[in-house]
Amino acid sequence: MTGDALQKMLAGEWYSCLAPDLVEMQARARDAVFLHNTTPPSERGAIGAHLRGLFARFGENSWVEAPFHCAYGVHISLGAKVYLNAGCTILDTAPVRIGDNSLLGPGVQIYCADHHRDVELRRQGLERARPVTLGRDVWVGGSAIILQGVTIGDGAIVGAGSVVTRDVPAGATVAGNPARVRK
Repeated sequence: MTGDALQKMLAGEWYSCLAPDLVEMQARARDAVFLHNTTPPSERGAIGAHLRGLFARFGENSWVEAPFHCAYGVHISLGAKVYLNAGCTILDTAPVRIGDNSLLGPGVQIYCADHHRDVELRRQGLERARPVTLGRDVWVGGSAIILQGVTIGDGAIVGAGSVVTRDVPAGATVAGNPARVRK
């Protein structure tokens, strides 16, 4: 799909999330997520199959626990041996890249969307998208929130319940709201 709203979304420009081409993509993601979330654990071979067909990349030996939610799915790239624990949400209006061997605790949320500050424009569904990147060997504690435009460097740790509003250097440990580097 190459609709005007999708092109604007991918360019980081203001777009309407209510545009028909985006609504269709969201519906496809909801179907895949529903199938993923309702696949019995005994069907281990089928687990992840629905997301593999949706995601931009689903690395070898990666695992996404149910329940899981995403906005589009097509902008999510998982490296090898990535683990997303139960209850993770990725609102992938922009590319979300998660590097090899990274671990996300239960209830981690990644938000790429930035809604318009003007109330009238927000009512029209105007938002813009900024990518989120997690390097290799990143550990994100449960219920942490990672906001749009953030890059987390290789080997970094994000404490449980943290709200990450700025880039995190490689090897750093951050915690709090907003998350700050801890010694």
